[in-house]
Amino acid sequence: MADSFDSQTDQPLNNLALAKKQLRNELRARRRALNPTQQMQASLFLLRHLMKLPQFMRARNVALYIANDGEIDPEPIARQLWKMEKHCFLPVLRPDKRKDLWFVEYTPDALLTKNRFGIPEPDFRSQHRMSAQLLDVVLMPLVGFDRTGARLGMGGGFYDATFAFKQKLSTGSKTPAAKPVLIGLAHACQQVESLATDTWDIPLFAIATDKEIILTHN
Repeated sequence: MADSFDSQTDQPLNNLALAKKQLRNELRARRRALNPTQQMQASLFLLRHLMKLPQFMRARNVALYIANDGEIDPEPIARQLWKMEKHCFLPVLRPDKRKDLWFVEYTPDALLTKNRFGIPEPDFRSQHRMSAQLLDVVLMPLVGFDRTGARLGMGGGFYDATFAFKQKLSTGSKTPAAKPVLIGLAHACQQVESLATDTWDIPLFAIATDKEIILTHN
């Protein structure tokens, strides 16, 4: 039987990596199966739940994302934040292709262009850019999650690399950096019983779905 390979690196997949890839495919199919009405309703319920979270309501600078591949859509969240005169930011792939993400302001009239993965981004040369450490809340897309806060992403490692400082101890402190608060977003149908974690996985403060907020307190 031929070995399976990672489509991004062309490296052979071990058993754990292969299992993760298969699970990603299954969970992505689940969310893509939701029709437009279900997607719209899920986005509105997601916003309602987030607005009950004090950390979200207090935030001034919030990073979110442009929905892709059936992801739960945070666009209603962006509209609400603009109405509340808060600032939204989108992740942007660095032009030097490092794993770290830049966060560039997302305004209602921002011009977006697709990156190498086909995901729209604002122009970092014409819009305000903010350091990841200065964001108040980051809303991250998830492929899968369990109720302990373990998460499954797309496998690129961009968020883990960008927020690695959250695992490191702050200077002169015994606690990890408090900002930003990391919240994973997903459809409730993307929940699984349990997920294996890696040492480089950045823990989430909470997971928000169209059904509930799951506080992990990590």
